[in-house]
Amino acid sequence: MIIALAANTYRPSKTRALLDELVSQFRQLSDLPIEAFDLAQMGRDIGGSFSKQELTAPSLALVEAIENADGLIVTSPVYKGSYSGLFKHLFDLVAPLSLRSTPVLLSATGGGQRHALMVEHQMRPLFGFFSAATVPTSVYGCDLEFIDGRCADPTLLERCAQAVGEFHRMCARGRA
Repeated sequence: MIIALAANTYRPSKTRALLDELVSQFRQLSDLPIEAFDLAQMGRDIGGSFSKQELTAPSLALVEAIENADGLIVTSPVYKGSYSGLFKHLFDLVAPLSLRSTPVLLSATGGGQRHALMVEHQMRPLFGFFSAATVPTSVYGCDLEFIDGRCADPTLLERCAQAVGEFHRMCARGRA
């Protein structure tokens, strides 16, 4: 099972729109099952829990789904030059060895291009801690690349396709 996670805290959001684009492109390439979540659904519960034992059943199911995933597609809005605190807190609840060698596609959204390297400088090291296999190409989308709540910029869509293709190949290798 592939788990797709948007760390948005409200809807609609560019973060969820980017995740939906990545999921859509992945579904065109693969028959692997994929389930999408966003933190807007259970953020208050996750944020108020200091351990997995304190989580409600739906939030615990999300943590366990992440830990058992065959691959992850993750996207976060940029807050003050980094991923959201709720995103980090969620991964603080994930067992450190559970993501070893798990393919992970990294993506983020922000207001402008000045935060584009957040994925490389913040997200990639986080998943390096877990010894996850991050996809070489990351995706970052800013306000100007979305129209009517959808990814619209051709360069952004091409980057999504490149990252999804790499992710698909990594997941396919894991099944072989």
